[in-house]
Amino acid sequence: MKKVISSIIIACAALSAAAAPAPSILSLKHSISDSTITYPESFETDTHKMLQNWYLQNYTVLDTNFDRSQPLNATDEVYIKRLSALPTTIEMPYNQVVRSYINMYTQRKRELVEAMLGMSLYYMPIFEQALERHGVPLELRYLPVIESAMNPDAVSRVGATGLWQFMLPTARGLGLEISTLVDERRDPYASSEAAAQYLKQLYNMYNDWSLAIAAYNCGPGNVNKALRRAGMENKPDKDFWSIYYFLPQETRGYVPAFIAANYVMTYYNQHGISPALAKRPIITDSVHVSKRVNFKQISSVLNIPVEEIRVLNPQYRHDIIPGDIRPYSLVLPSMQVYSYIMSEDSIVGHDATLYARRAVVEPTTLEELASSGEYATKLVVKTHKVQRGETLSGIAKKYGVSVTDIKKWNGLRKNSVARGRSLKINTYERVYVGSSKSAQESASQDAAKVQETPVSSELAEAAPAESQAAPVQAAAPASAKASTAKKSTAPKASSSKSSSKKGSYSSHKVRKGESLYRIAKASGTTVDAIRKANGLSNDNIRAGQTLKIPK
Repeated sequence: MKKVISSIIIACAALSAAAAPAPSILSLKHSISDSTITYPESFETDTHKMLQNWYLQNYTVLDTNFDRSQPLNATDEVYIKRLSALPTTIEMPYNQVVRSYINMYTQRKRELVEAMLGMSLYYMPIFEQALERHGVPLELRYLPVIESAMNPDAVSRVGATGLWQFMLPTARGLGLEISTLVDERRDPYASSEAAAQYLKQLYNMYNDWSLAIAAYNCGPGNVNKALRRAGMENKPDKDFWSIYYFLPQETRGYVPAFIAANYVMTYYNQHGISPALAKRPIITDSVHVSKRVNFKQISSVLNIPVEEIRVLNPQYRHDIIPGDIRPYSLVLPSMQVYSYIMSEDSIVGHDATLYARRAVVEPTTLEELASSGEYATKLVVKTHKVQRGETLSGIAKKYGVSVTDIKKWNGLRKNSVARGRSLKINTYERVYVGSSKSAQESASQDAAKVQETPVSSELAEAAPAESQAAPVQAAAPASAKASTAKKSTAPKASSSKSSSKKGSYSSHKVRKGESLYRIAKASGTTVDAIRKANGLSNDNIRAGQTLKIPK
């Protein structure tokens, strides 16, 4: 009899269990819990370093006149009530995962919240304007709180960068510029526009903001995979909570962290966290820059701290605005924008030699080096012993000469050379000779030596004019050689620079291969000045032409 009763009880229990409805998504999103929560990298922000931010130091102050007796925690009922009171389009459900993030912000990361409240005075209007233009919910302005702790220079372990933490391919796909000098992922205005655009695209894919936010973190591919694994791909009631356990672990906490960020940035005063107040207003404006300019030039001429320029323009990675490539935007305090426009030429010209990028560079000639002071360029004859496996081409590359030269200097007919053979290599080197007079004497001695030693055609062209005289025969007596060397130091009638000066000009006879740039540099003047003095309409000159060089 007992066995029959037991069987009936078991059967009834089974029927009751079969009749009970499965847990709904609604109940899941409010009852879900997770013991393996992964907090976002923004929680690892060095708060002490962040509080040293120039903007926080100069434009904000923490309010000390408020009630600090508020409890750190609240009951579940209070949290639910406060979240429900948020005027948001995006659903803000409460559960134990959301509570763990709220506790993190209101207890362990209180200083971080205070710093973010200070930064929000400047950044929140920028975020809101971009979101409003693209017609997406304004509560998304708190995504940078969990993405970067509102630090435009934040870079994650995987390379996501900026306030909105864009990966490089995604950023470029959204039209952001990323180069050595410019990274628009760090630009508050450009990155906020791209983020609003991207979030709208993701919402159009899923028609659900919780899924769009999850896809922003881990990519649409991972969200789509989770939907397939959960069997929710084609269901109308799919959302983040229905695929929670099928998402990557770091993404599971992303939507709860977003809800917690909305909570703490709204109810911080209910937890004794000091609100940030504006110490002085920061009103900015922008100007388009069409010239290459360095922050230090702007700082020096306009008397603006370079740190302030960096805070307002974090997209310029090396303090350089490459306006010579295309126009770029420069953000300044509004009162300084007009000053920049009026002073741009002075700014660009300030310490121009330190910051200008050279478009044309002429190598220094041997003549210029030989007369430059305490150093002289000397012909050095080196001996190279051929090692195993070496070739003439490899040896020539090592010394910066040609194979033909090496064969000529060593009487070789073939391109092969035996191991262990010693080869003569003629090269020019800069050596210390003392005074300028000694340098000139060394140059004269080298010129005579060059006449006795065969050198390559390239070296002969680069050598001073004195070293290009006709070679002295090897059989000539020593006195003849000395006489030749002595003659080489004397001025020649065909010298390229005439010592006679007419009025405020000197004359210069153009040598083969010279350019206006090189002549101007050697003469201590400018290309424009030479063109003007000679009535030239362009930079074309010819060998043998005599130019007037302004003093």
